[in-house]
Amino acid sequence: MAKVYATGRRKTAIAKVWLESGNGQLTVNGQTLDQWLGGHDSIKKRVMQPLHVSKQEASVNVIVKTLGGGYSAQADAARHGISRALVAYDEQFRTILKPHGLLTRDARSVERKKYGKKKARKSSQFSKR
Repeated sequence: MAKVYATGRRKTAIAKVWLESGNGQLTVNGQTLDQWLGGHDSIKKRVMQPLHVSKQEASVNVIVKTLGGGYSAQADAARHGISRALVAYDEQFRTILKPHGLLTRDARSVERKKYGKKKARKSSQFSKR
């Protein structure tokens, strides 16, 4: 089958994902997953979760390009993109991935700072007198 493209998003991070049948290689920004994330094993598991759930870790090659945000948000964006690419690759994966919440975009992002406040909601200390 030909290459399938999907986009994943989380906070301000965007992941462009290309998926094709192959032998299980995962490349992120031209590096392997171990080179890209180093010792962050829990984040590596989050990136690989859609492939483990659908049992495709040894039968598809994945190429991911990430931009924006930090490495954790980029990893979650990659997870979202891989999930969407798997569904585009084969529609039967939707019933497997949807109950795990892998197709839902995590819409939480940083709330903007308000004027008169130190942060979005933090105020200066109240003085009665």
